[in-house]
Amino acid sequence: MPDPDQTRRFPVAPLLRWGALGLLAGLTLTGYLNGWHEALSLSGLIRHREALATYVSGNRLEAMAVFALAYAAVVAMSFPGGALLTVAAGAMFGWWMGGLVAVTGATVGATVVFLIARSSLGTVLARRAGPFVRKLSDGFRRDAASYLLFLRLTPVFPFWLVNIAPALFQVPLGIYVLTTAIGILPGTFAFAMVGSGFDSVIAAQEALDPGCAARGNCRVSLMALLTPQLVTALVVMGLVALLPVGLRLWRRKRNGGSAEE
Repeated sequence: MPDPDQTRRFPVAPLLRWGALGLLAGLTLTGYLNGWHEALSLSGLIRHREALATYVSGNRLEAMAVFALAYAAVVAMSFPGGALLTVAAGAMFGWWMGGLVAVTGATVGATVVFLIARSSLGTVLARRAGPFVRKLSDGFRRDAASYLLFLRLTPVFPFWLVNIAPALFQVPLGIYVLTTAIGILPGTFAFAMVGSGFDSVIAAQEALDPGCAARGNCRVSLMALLTPQLVTALVVMGLVALLPVGLRLWRRKRNGGSAEE
């Protein structure tokens, strides 16, 4: 039977919470120092696309599972390259299945970051927050679904930041997972559809610059895929997600602040 005094001297829960945060931070730092993130390059995708296609054709389910886990790891370690991975998913599995695999991996990775941050940093902030921070946190949680959908839909906020911010405000896990999965659907499937036509893009570049695929330097820019029309559509959807919050504030103002908080 464990000694109660020893348990008090070495609290297990805080050790696990901060240990998980330290492990994730250590993996992220190790990855950046060893250049793991540099493997997520457009040139690499172009060079290895035939080998990837061969592997997927013979091991489709296994490939999808491995890809989803790799995507989750990239998101958890806050590496750049989510858009590229989504394009790769579309190229490997088609826009429909590729989009689902990308959404699954991104949601799992984001949830891992959220849980670790909420149990460590979020707990400390909740304990030490002053009245202003507590009021801000309560307001965010009250309309968490609308705020999170806006942050996920609007492609102007870094993905890693949106993973961590809700954790600091102690947003419920269910709302976080649901809004993450729904909020990233439009952009994810848009990039997956681009990926499903990736071979035709490379073929066109090969016609202009023979051998560019083998060299991995075909002129394809991911930023060019993020068209003004797509950005505008995502921003509009994000603003629509904020309508319930705007309606609540309007009713409160009209009623002289007597609306239910």
